[in-house]
Amino acid sequence: MNETKIIIPPLSMYAITAKLFTHVERAVVSKYGEQGQDLMQQAVERFGYKDAEDIAKTATVDGENHTLFEYIPSYHHTENKYKDLTIYALMAKLFAQLSKAVVDEFGDVGKDTIREGVRTFGEERGRGIAQRARTNGEKNTIYNYLSNYDMGRSDLFTYTSDIKPEEIEQNFTACPFGQQWADDDMHEYGILYCEMIDPAVARGYNNKFEVEHDQYVLKEGNCHFRFKLKESESND
Repeated sequence: MNETKIIIPPLSMYAITAKLFTHVERAVVSKYGEQGQDLMQQAVERFGYKDAEDIAKTATVDGENHTLFEYIPSYHHTENKYKDLTIYALMAKLFAQLSKAVVDEFGDVGKDTIREGVRTFGEERGRGIAQRARTNGEKNTIYNYLSNYDMGRSDLFTYTSDIKPEEIEQNFTACPFGQQWADDDMHEYGILYCEMIDPAVARGYNNKFEVEHDQYVLKEGNCHFRFKLKESESND
């Protein structure tokens, strides 16, 4: 008799946003020390303390342990700057400010530091997806990747998925992250996330996963992926 599948809800976007901040902040501070902390502080201030505080509070309620509060004064007396934006847009804006602060100061080396933060963020999420599968007695094969994914798919994403033996091909024609970076003319900073995130999540889920990402919303107008993994290659 098959056991009833345990339904694990997706992570909240507030938790994911705070998690992303924490990984980027750790990469920056590890590389640049106090100067890195100062840059993170400037970025959060430019983003807006009240909006950052709302994200931090909700992420905490949702169970995420993060470092965002460390960069928000206890008494800042500021108002929300982005009352009508979705959490997807807020995540994009916050990431862009973090990236801009570091890249404008350190150039290409700064870009690599931001990429490192996205890499560790993605790999942690991927390991969590593998744990979701394991909870239901499923191996971390390609077949179980999307069905255990940790982020809910908002209607703000428009995409197709073609699931083939040992390959998933996806094409995104609308992405709220990419759209916000394009609207804000933050292409240079947002692309650092796009370049790293999907290969990192997949690698965290299964270190034999191969991801080809050959088109980007911020460049070609759509994101095209090929996720490849032999069905026998699961991590026991």
